[in-house]
Amino acid sequence: MEKYRELTKEEIAKLKDQNCTSSDWSGIQVSSNFRAERVKDVAFSGKIKLGSFTKAFKTPNGMEKASGIYSAKLHNCVVGNDNYISGIWNGLANYETGNEVYIENVDIIEVVGETSFGNGTQINVLDETGGRKVPVFNNISAQLAYILAMYRHRPKAIEAVFEMIADYSSSVSSETGIIGDGVRITNSGIIRNVHVGEYCVIEGTEKLFNGSLNSSAEDPIYIGPGVIMKNFIISSGTKVSDSTIIEDCFIGQACKLGKHYSTEHSLFFSNCVGFHGEACSIFAGPYTVTHHKSTLLIAGMFSFMNAGSGSNQSNHMYKLGPIHQGVLERGAKTTSDSYLLWPARVGPFTLVMGRHYKNSDTSDLPFSYLIESKDESILVPGVNLRSVGTIRDAQKWPKRDGRKDHVKLDFINFNLLSPFTIRKMLDGRDLLKKLQENSGMKSEFYTYENVKITRSSLERGIRLYEMAIAKFLGNSLIKRLEKTGFRSDNEIRESLKPDTNIGLGKWIDLAGLIVPMSCVEDLLEGIESGAIKDLDEIRSSFEKMHKNYYVYEWTWVIDRILKEEGKSFGSIWAKDVIRFTEKWKKSVVELDQLLYDDARKEFTLSSQTGFGVDGDKDIQVLDFEQVRGEFEKNPQVSAIKDHIEKKTALGDELIQRMKEVLD
Repeated sequence: MEKYRELTKEEIAKLKDQNCTSSDWSGIQVSSNFRAERVKDVAFSGKIKLGSFTKAFKTPNGMEKASGIYSAKLHNCVVGNDNYISGIWNGLANYETGNEVYIENVDIIEVVGETSFGNGTQINVLDETGGRKVPVFNNISAQLAYILAMYRHRPKAIEAVFEMIADYSSSVSSETGIIGDGVRITNSGIIRNVHVGEYCVIEGTEKLFNGSLNSSAEDPIYIGPGVIMKNFIISSGTKVSDSTIIEDCFIGQACKLGKHYSTEHSLFFSNCVGFHGEACSIFAGPYTVTHHKSTLLIAGMFSFMNAGSGSNQSNHMYKLGPIHQGVLERGAKTTSDSYLLWPARVGPFTLVMGRHYKNSDTSDLPFSYLIESKDESILVPGVNLRSVGTIRDAQKWPKRDGRKDHVKLDFINFNLLSPFTIRKMLDGRDLLKKLQENSGMKSEFYTYENVKITRSSLERGIRLYEMAIAKFLGNSLIKRLEKTGFRSDNEIRESLKPDTNIGLGKWIDLAGLIVPMSCVEDLLEGIESGAIKDLDEIRSSFEKMHKNYYVYEWTWVIDRILKEEGKSFGSIWAKDVIRFTEKWKKSVVELDQLLYDDARKEFTLSSQTGFGVDGDKDIQVLDFEQVRGEFEKNPQVSAIKDHIEKKTALGDELIQRMKEVLD
């Protein structure tokens, strides 16, 4: 703890000589090695504590500035060691600064009254009228926010969590603000009722009102020129700049908002990007990305999503207010100039093209194309399973995780295929077969939820879903049985036994965390009964779900394999494993071949248009190869070929081990 003493008469005299004033010099305390010569032209009022000023700051342009306080007004402040505070024209009031803080040329930094620094702010997410309000706090996760927004049918649990958040908000409320160690604040306007975490950089901002900048030494926050923010919480590693306007928002870790982006009443979680456009009342789950000026995201839930230029949704076809909402499930994308009329729901990894004026729900038909043709919505089921772009997206997300903080607020599962997406494929396969049966095998079009499906698309969708189902189940089976020798069918069955009963039944995507529905039910029941009493226990529950994903996944997988094969657990034999592995190999190779063929489209002659602009066809090809490379040497193409070889070898190796049991 820093030890403070009163100013000496000599120090007071020196401060007065240096144009310093105080309403009460006895109200100022200083550290034992305080240097009065480092405090000039300062007006003090209220209770003041000053640290030592011995070091100097070196600015990026090479200038050196001695720590101290110059040309400023301070009221009720505790100033840490080796601060440089200069040019706070209207005052630094009711703040405690850490060590080595640099503040220069700022209008005012103040706390007015008691504040919770943005904690407890209620966000009107999805429903602009406030039907799904989410109260935010410093450590809220995407998972807890999802439950608060989407589980209003469990009012007792929601009310209990609201109370927990209110208690937390009360616990961080204060009449004094904190500016942490290593903070830099320069050339800015009004900063009022803002908590500033350590090593945060604020430069050129206009106004910051009522919020928390939860910066850390591991992953600092940057708030740049022209930014205006009110009622906010910003998480570590996030960058907000270029005249961005934020009001009533939570921004998660490692997000980037800039280039005149505007957002209100929205939640953004890990690794979201917002440039140029606008967001209103959205739930932006991890990796929601929008880059374009003309893009409006409104009243929607998104995750792992990329919005094309001019993407728009409408919740204004109403009589009772803007109450409509929509959901684009994980991995969905929109192309340029796309439009969706809410309410609507789009299945995982679906590409939306064109303008859709009818309400639809394609959530049980994942990996599809939703296309507009002559004002009709046409669905092409499962076709995204053969898109190399889908595979590229799934591979890039974990590589682009920008979170450096050792505490990750959101729990994220990056798996493309999981019990969540496979269950939807199973439902989609059965749905397509039922449409086929009900409408007849010869129908040219099938209608479902205000979308049309052609006969060829339906038949291909069934095949694609069946291949992907076999691929996922086989992947899990091979992983379960790898590196193990077996002498009998009983030993095989013993290895296939699940480690827990948790995982059976429905799985859901909890804003990035893929979990069994039963786990969520258990959590809600624990909250309702009072067994789970605080926010830390809720977080621990999500953490446990995340850590045990593969344990729970196997419980679901083996149950599904038995159902697909029409067998009971006691009737599994080595020959069954061989048959299923052969089916898996065939599916993997066929899907990879489709990906290979899709990648080749990027190297066709039509794709070379615009290359070699001043030459003949030979120059065009050479220019294309210099820019894009050769097809067979493309990293994605090579990865597909390697995948075919590796998976084939894995399957052959397992089949050989099973044959040893048969022998």
